Amino acid sequence: MDRQQLGEFLRSRRERLRPEDVGLIGGGRRRTPGLRRDEVALLANMSTDYYERIEQGRGPQPSEAMLGGIARALRLTLEERDHLYLLGGRQAPPAHVPSSWADPGLMTILDALAPTVPALITGELSAVVAQNTMNVALLGPLADRGGQEGNFLWHWFTDPAYSVLYAENDRRALGRTYVAELRAGTARRQGDRAALALVDRLLAASEEFRELWALQEVAAANRSTRKVLQHPVVGRLDCLCDVVVSPPSGQRLVLFRGSPGTDAAEKLALLSVIGSQDLAAEASRAQQGS
Repeated sequence: MDRQQLGEFLRSRRERLRPEDVGLIGGGRRRTPGLRRDEVALLANMSTDYYERIEQGRGPQPSEAMLGGIARALRLTLEERDHLYLLGGRQAPPAHVPSSWADPGLMTILDALAPTVPALITGELSAVVAQNTMNVALLGPLADRGGQEGNFLWHWFTDPAYSVLYAENDRRALGRTYVAELRAGTARRQGDRAALALVDRLLAASEEFRELWALQEVAAANRSTRKVLQHPVVGRLDCLCDVVVSPPSGQRLVLFRGSPGTDAAEKLALLSVIGSQDLAAEASRAQQGS
């Protein structure tokens, strides 16, 4: 680990960003350019003190998960992410392995959508690496949880709360599509341990998954799917779910928009208020923790 170079690299990447670049509200003049350290810490889901010590070259060696979170917060490219891991004394994960890093191009879209459209970013195996506040208000927190708890497919096939949330859908048909996409993804990975481990856990935990996996179906990610959600606060949401795939990283941006002719748009507007309140509460907690 090269603490000095790591700190210098983080500072240079932080100073090149404006709050507007990462979905934050700017406002007012700043004494120094770029984001504040507490803003990076908030985006990376860590304490301000922890991030400050790393940037100042006096902190402990960050874990792979922490480095991935910082890379996502600073909107690093894949090459910059790998350099960050090198300076932090860690082996950079292969591009296809799930990590906290998120494709910066997709993150730009995620930030732009944040005020009005729930959206998340997943890896090819459905591990959630980023959510905007509206998506957290819609689906609950998934990003940064790691392992199976941060995987959408795991919740779909094993979490009773998701059975309630998506109760009005043809769950069998949607699940069949998800499994076909997962089979295509695992085939592309050619024996990747993370992919095989996910499949093994799902086979052990879900009879529904076992039945669908046995069908041997293969499919690409759907570009648009109608989904009906029964949200505990705003009620029934009739949505169109769109998927945008980034060729460089293979990650997917998944967004929810109201179906035309329904009241989903008005209810999503209410959800945006809930998301803003959650963000304000999170910022307050971060300030208290620092």
